[in-house]
Amino acid sequence: MEWLKQLSQAIDYIENNLTGDISYDEAAKIACCSTFYFQRMFSYVAGIPLSDYIRRRRMTKAAFELQVSEAKVMDIGSKYGYVSPTSFNRAFQNVHGVAPRVARMSGTILNSYLRISFSINVTGGESMRYRVETKDPIRIVGTRVVLKEVAEQNFEIVPTFWDTTLKSNLFSEICRLANQNPLGILGVTVYQNPEEIYYYIAASTDKAVPENLVEYEIPSATWVVFECDGHFPDSIQTIFKRFLTEWLPFSGYEYDELPDIEVYPINDQKLKGGHSEVWIAVKKAK
Repeated sequence: MEWLKQLSQAIDYIENNLTGDISYDEAAKIACCSTFYFQRMFSYVAGIPLSDYIRRRRMTKAAFELQVSEAKVMDIGSKYGYVSPTSFNRAFQNVHGVAPRVARMSGTILNSYLRISFSINVTGGESMRYRVETKDPIRIVGTRVVLKEVAEQNFEIVPTFWDTTLKSNLFSEICRLANQNPLGILGVTVYQNPEEIYYYIAASTDKAVPENLVEYEIPSATWVVFECDGHFPDSIQTIFKRFLTEWLPFSGYEYDELPDIEVYPINDQKLKGGHSEVWIAVKKAK
């Protein structure tokens, strides 16, 4: 449960700095992980990107101040980090659906977003099918796209990349390469440093690399492998959330911050759902 404690401490930092500068790097440091992985884990657990959470919390507090104080609208906007009336108005309307000045009118309906807190809840009943295995390095060959360190931008990049690849001749070529475990079409997120973050659509293979594809070697690791069935990508996202909130806290393992592997059926048609696996690298907790 240590990582949930660290995540809660990172939220404390964010909450204490809603009227100042919030450093994603500092929040990640408190959570004991990289900035990239902190944003990923937060979005899986909280269900929204980190930037959206910060904006909602700031606009919630701004709305309270508009209703109970006589401070100028722009002074309140400036307090929460907005340098112009236009940017504050836009952010406020995105959260509340009305302009800041309207919030002071009696009867105006506003949205209140409470601070996120993390705790272990007994959910009962529903099992998570998994196995743990140690593997030598995994060599993958496929195509890749550059990701951004700001995680929410990748929510648009990755689906577009899948659509483009599925419509190209590359996908059939990748399907023909697959001959090693994990056997399937792989979606692999690789973080090397803030300037080198990639998402691969690839296959695990010992075959030669075609000229139009690239290869990458995932280091040897201990993997927890979850099986899931359902609509892509919802089932995959659900596995990541349950891994972080239900499995990891009690497992005796820590997240190893290696590439995550999504394993999909080998099929050159666009699949909307079915059986898949999620491979997540772990290490023994200290």
